[in-house]
Amino acid sequence: MASPFVEIEVDDRVVKVTNPDRVYFPESGATKLDLVDYYLAVGPGIVNALFERPCMLHRFPKGLAGDKVHQKRLPAGAPPWVDTVQLHFPRWNRTADELCVTELASVIWAVQMSTVEFHPWNSRRDDPEKPDEWRIDLDPGPLSDYAQVRRVAHVVHEVLDELGVVGFPKTTGSKGMHVYVRIKPDHGHKVVRRAALAFAREVERRTPEDVTTQWWRKDRDPHHLFVDYNQNARDHTIAAAYSVRGLPDARVSTPIGWDEVDDADPHDFTIFTVPERFARLGDLHADIDDHVWDIAPLLEWADRDEADGRQTPAEPEEEA
Repeated sequence: MASPFVEIEVDDRVVKVTNPDRVYFPESGATKLDLVDYYLAVGPGIVNALFERPCMLHRFPKGLAGDKVHQKRLPAGAPPWVDTVQLHFPRWNRTADELCVTELASVIWAVQMSTVEFHPWNSRRDDPEKPDEWRIDLDPGPLSDYAQVRRVAHVVHEVLDELGVVGFPKTTGSKGMHVYVRIKPDHGHKVVRRAALAFAREVERRTPEDVTTQWWRKDRDPHHLFVDYNQNARDHTIAAAYSVRGLPDARVSTPIGWDEVDDADPHDFTIFTVPERFARLGDLHADIDDHVWDIAPLLEWADRDEADGRQTPAEPEEEA
């Protein structure tokens, strides 16, 4: 017997969704179709977050009760209108054709192919080697709490304000917080990572009781929060704004305002609550492209730090 399916109209496309009643989130009973409905509800937001970026997919073919698949290459059977970009991975001398979202229908098709999480690059397909997005990742240590994340977020905001930068915060959908900054695509990944490290070190100077930039996990105080500059390295990806996370409560990485930092609880943002919030507030990252910044001041900070003997650690290795 053929599997049940529904046909979803997305703009001028029709996406066939098979096994719509398959439970993806056992804790709540949320199904594959519930996941589709969520992404339709936040359509402009997820497309804005992914637009023309190479995208790694985190797939759960049997729902969260089954195995998780990290997939760079586009799953087989894509319709001809699903866009891709070919990337080269020098370490392995391999290529991969990755999903490159240009419309909402391609997001829904990826969900049909069991994608729960979308992890885009910080660069776009026109020039994947030149990031246009600087990502500040506040990653709490094993003995941290979310109050610490909030404290550090305020310091990040303070430093960004002094630099004249507009930062766009969001929950990670897990334990931390991200802040995105749109930058001029004038530099390669190594240079942007170097700038991100210089910023992280400045945050560490201002709040040494909370923050570490130690490269090796074993050297970090478990009570400290790591400002993870490595998320700006080539081929390092993190969950997009409005991406669902593969967690039992179906949490969402959700844009918030700076005035919400002290009150917003990541557990409150799920596929059941974010659609109403999106309908009410719209996409809080909608105008990120209107606030482009030149990272030159951070590179001056990096020069200063290196002159003081604080070198930039080697690049993390890529995966093919």
